[in-house]
Amino acid sequence: MRTVRLNRETKQDLLNDLLQRSPGQYAEYEGRVAEIIAAVREKKDAAAFGYTKQFDGADITPDTVKVTEEEIQKAYANVDETLLSVLRKAKENIRSYHEKQKQYSWFDSETSGILLGQKVTPIQTAGVYVPGGRAVYPSSVLMNVLPAKVAGVERVIMTTPPEADGSVCASTLVAAKEAGVDAIYKIGGAQAIAAMAFGTESIPKADKIVGPGNIYVALAKKAVFGHVSIDSIAGPSEILVLADKTANPRFVAADLLSQAEHDAMASAILITTDEELARQVSKEVDQFLSVLSRKEIIMQSLERYGCILLAETMQEAIEAANEIASEHLEIMTEDAYEVMMKIRNAGAIFIGPYSSEPLGDYFAGPNHVLPTNGTAKFFSPLGVDDFIKKSSVISYSREALAPIYQDIVQFAECEQLTAHANSIRVRFEEE
Repeated sequence: MRTVRLNRETKQDLLNDLLQRSPGQYAEYEGRVAEIIAAVREKKDAAAFGYTKQFDGADITPDTVKVTEEEIQKAYANVDETLLSVLRKAKENIRSYHEKQKQYSWFDSETSGILLGQKVTPIQTAGVYVPGGRAVYPSSVLMNVLPAKVAGVERVIMTTPPEADGSVCASTLVAAKEAGVDAIYKIGGAQAIAAMAFGTESIPKADKIVGPGNIYVALAKKAVFGHVSIDSIAGPSEILVLADKTANPRFVAADLLSQAEHDAMASAILITTDEELARQVSKEVDQFLSVLSRKEIIMQSLERYGCILLAETMQEAIEAANEIASEHLEIMTEDAYEVMMKIRNAGAIFIGPYSSEPLGDYFAGPNHVLPTNGTAKFFSPLGVDDFIKKSSVISYSREALAPIYQDIVQFAECEQLTAHANSIRVRFEEE
C-alpha cells in the first residue's frame, strides 16, 4: 500500500479522491435511469417486466412475479442447517439491539387546559431492495427488514432481481422469511425502485425504500425521493483504521482488505502514528493478496482509494478521521476508549483488536447500513427511527387560549397574514 505523510495537502487530496466515488458524480447514468422510472410509472407491470427480461433475461408475468410459499420452502431445503442456525442467531442479535431504539408517544398536560405531545406512528409500507446475481447478501436482508419490523411497520415488501430461470437465491429467500418479510417480488434494478415508488398492478407502492444496490439503484432512489422516503444514496464501502504502535499489523491488514474486496471503488485507509506499523501492515497486505480469492478487485481498490497516512500525533490522526467521516472506523490504540470519545464522525466504531468490521456486518446487532462518502457528518446508521414518523399533538381549551390569543393575533398581523389572525380572533369575537 502507498504510504504518505499526513498534512493539509495530502488530506485534501484524499478527500477529493473519495468524493469522486459518490453516486452524485455519475450524471451520465441519470438519463437512462429517468427513462426507466418514467416508463414504469406510466406502463407499470408491462414496463417493469420488460426491463426484467432485458436486464436479467427472466420472463416474469403477473402470475410469477411474487415469490410463492412453495418457493420459500424449497429454498429452506437448499440452505445448509448450519447457515440457517447462524442466520437465526444473527437475527436475534439484530432484533435485540434495535428493540432498544424504540420510541414511544408522549403527552404533557397542564391544569390550565393545555395538552402537548408527540404521537409516534410506524410507516405503513416499507420497501426493501436486495441485490441479486453475484451480489448475494442475506445479511442485508436482516439488517434492512428487522428494524422495520421492530418499529411496527404494517407491511414489508422486498424486491430482488431473479435469475434467468425466474428463481431467487435460496439464502436470500430464507433470510427474508426469517426476518418476517410479507411479500417478495422478482424484480431488480431501477425498475424495482420505480415500481415500489409508484406502484404497479402487481407490486404495491411503498412509503419508504431502503436497501443497497448498484449505481442504477442508487440513482433511482435519488430520483424518486420526495415521492417516497429513502434511507440514503449509498456509495461504495469504506474502512478507516486508527492505530498506534500497539496494534497488530496482521489484524490491521486483514481488516483493510475486508472492505477492499467489495469492489474496485471501495476505500481502505490506515492512519497511524508509527512508521514501523505502516511498513508491517503494507507487508502483511502483500502476503494476504497472494492467497485471497478476490485479488484483482482488492488490488484495484487499494491502488485507487487505499493508502496509509502517517500522522505526527494521535490528535492529528483523530482530526483527519473526523474530516474523512468513514463508514467503518476501527480503533486499535493503547487508549482506544479515550480515542473513541474524540470521534465525532463515523458510521460505526469498532474498538479494540478483536472488534473486526465483519463482526458488525453479520452478527453483533448494530445495523450495517451506514452513511458513506463523508455523510457520517450528518447521517446515522439505519435504525428503527427510519421506519417511524412523528406527529405533534396540540390541544388548548378556551380557558387556556384566552390569555394569549391576542399575542397570536399580533404575530399573525406582523406577518400580514390576516386570515391567520382571524382564525384566532373569531373564537373571541363576542368579547
